Amino acid sequence: MVQLTQILRMACPNQNAANFLHDGKKIVGVALNYMDVVKARNVPVPQEPLVFLKPTSSYLQEGQPIVLPKVFTKVAYEVELGVVIGKPCKNVSKTDAMSYVAGYCLALDLTAQCNLGAARATGHPWTLGKGFDTSTPVSHFIPLEKVNDPHNLQLWLTVNGAVKQKGCTADLIFKVPDIISYVSKYMTLEPNDLILTGTPNGSDAFKAGDVIECGMADLAKLTFQVEAE
Repeated sequence: MVQLTQILRMACPNQNAANFLHDGKKIVGVALNYMDVVKARNVPVPQEPLVFLKPTSSYLQEGQPIVLPKVFTKVAYEVELGVVIGKPCKNVSKTDAMSYVAGYCLALDLTAQCNLGAARATGHPWTLGKGFDTSTPVSHFIPLEKVNDPHNLQLWLTVNGAVKQKGCTADLIFKVPDIISYVSKYMTLEPNDLILTGTPNGSDAFKAGDVIECGMADLAKLTFQVEAE
């Protein structure tokens, strides 16, 4: 009976993916994954996904404020497409990768640029600058069938009503199947895990008192007040 249950669990998409915020075990981020960012920074195009991890304690739901830690002097917004994994995923091919997707969400990957700059320069991990509390605001779960093409979604973000980011997932360097296949070579992606696919150009610092709004096509929209710790 146990063996049959395990087989069914492997074969069937996750039926509880709407609870990814509470049931997920990890958040996998991908940096420098939009061509407009590469061009704006005048850096080489990555040859493989630049992957980092965030703790699930960084999740934030709409209705709660983004809290800027007092240890940071410069935190930036990054609007992104989030991909929710639906079943255990290990060593999968790019061809099969999309069958492991349960759905999507709109997400922000807030980044302490003051910390990350120093970490990059010294070769230190990005954990503190990426994983602080409230650094991963997310929308409701968007079922797979609601998204015709995850690589043709408009993303936008405003701060106090002014447009700061505007892009399209068509410009992703590494597409969703590329990322899933690559990450699954190194670690098992589990049901309710979230992949943050990267942000278009325009990421910049914000401050306490700001109001951040963002959206993804006609699928999701988020609004957050920003507070100081």
